[in-house]
Amino acid sequence: MNGRTGLFFAILLAFASPSAAKELFYILPRDAASVSMLPDPPADGSPAQQAELAALHAIEAGRSEAQAEAARADSDDKSIFVFRAVFGPSFTRESLPLTAALGERIDGDSSANGRVAKKIFHRLHPYTFDQSLHTACKPHHAPEADAYPSGHALRGWLLGLTLAEMVPEKRQEIFVRAADYAHNRLVCGMHYPSDVEASKPLAYAIHALMTRSPAYRRDLTAARAELRKAINLPD
Repeated sequence: MNGRTGLFFAILLAFASPSAAKELFYILPRDAASVSMLPDPPADGSPAQQAELAALHAIEAGRSEAQAEAARADSDDKSIFVFRAVFGPSFTRESLPLTAALGERIDGDSSANGRVAKKIFHRLHPYTFDQSLHTACKPHHAPEADAYPSGHALRGWLLGLTLAEMVPEKRQEIFVRAADYAHNRLVCGMHYPSDVEASKPLAYAIHALMTRSPAYRRDLTAARAELRKAINLPD
């Protein structure tokens, strides 16, 4: 057993505890093994990391205030309602309580699985490594927090995949918004590109496991009917 494998199983055992399991709605602790699919991020000081830092400096140099403001709004909103532009004015927490509850449960599963990966790779955020980067967003974590993969991007893709099940007619628009939500982590200057890129395949893997959960299928069916009625689509 190599060091990474040993660390992975140690973290997985922690997630098997009753207190940790309470955080998971649709993913069992053993299903967190999906994080082991991720490759190692570029090492500090490597040419790949330097290229990523250069890309972040280029984004910062070209960042408009409107782009920064949009990125800050996405940074502060972790709910399923970041997709409101896709569904219109009726897509609100007040109008869609079942959809809101589904989104909150997925957020919990996303955060729990993301923490497993972050603890394995233990990669610092780019602005911590390179203090000449000027972030556009307020950090939601301590300076020593782990960056890989991006929790925001993981959440956005998981929510997007769920919404695409509910309203497949808007699948393309949903995925464009999920990609934009993920990219805004780079506009913020909070993550390396590889942090964001790693979140997408991980989201697909986690979502595939979620679809096996009877609780997820039950909650999805109820939220789907609620949302489709609200936006005037046949169930």
